[in-house]
Amino acid sequence: MPVYSMTGYACASQRLRPAAAPEHAPELVLGVEIRSVNSRFLDLGFRLSDELRASEPALRERVQALLKRGKVEVRAWVEGRTDAGWRAPSSAELQKLLAMQDQIRTWMPQARELSVAELLQLVARSTPLPSALTEAVSGLFEQVLHDLRSAREREGARLAQTLHERLQQLQALAQQAQPLVPAQVEQQRLRFLERWNEAMGHTATASVSAPAPAAAQERALSEATAYALRLDIAEELTRLQSHLKEIGQLLERGGEVGKRLDFLIQELQREANTLGSKSSSLALTRIAVDMKVLIEQMREQVQNLE
Repeated sequence: MPVYSMTGYACASQRLRPAAAPEHAPELVLGVEIRSVNSRFLDLGFRLSDELRASEPALRERVQALLKRGKVEVRAWVEGRTDAGWRAPSSAELQKLLAMQDQIRTWMPQARELSVAELLQLVARSTPLPSALTEAVSGLFEQVLHDLRSAREREGARLAQTLHERLQQLQALAQQAQPLVPAQVEQQRLRFLERWNEAMGHTATASVSAPAPAAAQERALSEATAYALRLDIAEELTRLQSHLKEIGQLLERGGEVGKRLDFLIQELQREANTLGSKSSSLALTRIAVDMKVLIEQMREQVQNLE
């Protein structure tokens, strides 16, 4: 199953002029546009012209069935062709409009009379829409929604490829850090023992009641070992590699992986921070910094996945 991005755009239009339409009926253009960006949940927004508002529940249901996350804005409209020309109003239409005007001016004497341009606009608005409009908007919307889904799939594939590259780089850094773990533990143990011996030498010089050398050495080794264990990063590297493996498996499986990947990225960040705080060598510090940079890049990519 592919991985989908939450970012996409699609748009299409269609001319409407049924064969049974009267000769004076203007040709109409139906347009649908859908755009989506990332969001924690599915957030739908519809901007439909008045003629299409009855179709909103069906369109909303279709989006919810196909998309799971993202801020999705749907826009649909119907407009007349600019070259269709003005239709000459019939006598019945003029009589109806003038009667309505007289009735309104009876209650509102201050209202002005309709102009010729306003009469033509009212006649154009009263032209009945094709009966196939509902079917047409459903078919066109399905096409645009499919195009949006394809765009999100292409963007998702690109993001997945980028994440795979970052995973390989993180795995390489983890492999570089692995051999440095025993050396760091031994280095810290020897450093602690050296400082302890120096302290014991000063104590023996200053006081005749200093502990026996054997007991002092044993205590120094115990303290050094406990301190070194606190700096052992082997556990952090093991958990980090486990998270990297799980991220790779999720990307291969595909589907709705965005939320799960976002959680794993947070876990990666936590392990990298701990590794950096425990590091006592320049090599490990550099590895930890490089890991944080890669993980931050992954976080930005993951936030766009469905």
